[in-house]
Amino acid sequence: MKNVNEILDKLEELYPDARCELEYTTAFELLIATILSAQCTDVRVNIVTREMFKKYNTAEAFAQLSEDEIIEEIKTCGLYKSKAKKIKATSEMLCRDYNGEVPDTLEELVKLPGVGRKTADVVLSNAFNKDAIAVDTHVFRVSNRIGIVNTKTPEKTEFALMDAIPKHRWSHSHHVLIFHGRRLCKARKPECKLCPIKDDCNYYQGKE
Repeated sequence: MKNVNEILDKLEELYPDARCELEYTTAFELLIATILSAQCTDVRVNIVTREMFKKYNTAEAFAQLSEDEIIEEIKTCGLYKSKAKKIKATSEMLCRDYNGEVPDTLEELVKLPGVGRKTADVVLSNAFNKDAIAVDTHVFRVSNRIGIVNTKTPEKTEFALMDAIPKHRWSHSHHVLIFHGRRLCKARKPECKLCPIKDDCNYYQGKE
């Protein structure tokens, strides 16, 4: 049985500044940025939203735009047609059902078009300071490589991590696992020799 707290302690020491790297000032901005981040880097999303949010940064503003107008703003993010459709539909639903405000529960967030558990968890943990673990490709890969969990899907990974990690560490563990995935535990060429948790890692120990 791995000592998950010790592993997280080492990662937190390695990444003392681990945090959400999407830029936002409101829950709505974070929601839109997270939708845009699907199969796109946070760096690219931030480049797009820095300019876009100067013009439009409320549900009311986006609801009034056409999908083509949203596409024009986000077209460098990739998957822009489907993202524009989701952003417009989500903004319209927020205006219609939530008085333009982003809800602060998982149950309500996942009702929004294009908002799955990962996006909802990002918003809950970062905008509303609620305990949540958002499982993106980095969290899925790193947590399984280390051996904290042994799961086949992001949703199963989320629930397994919730069991393995103390609740008060959920949100921050999400950030340190992402930082580790981006900086050392990369998809194709993980830099195991530089890793402070290699002795705790199934992948490094050849147990994967």
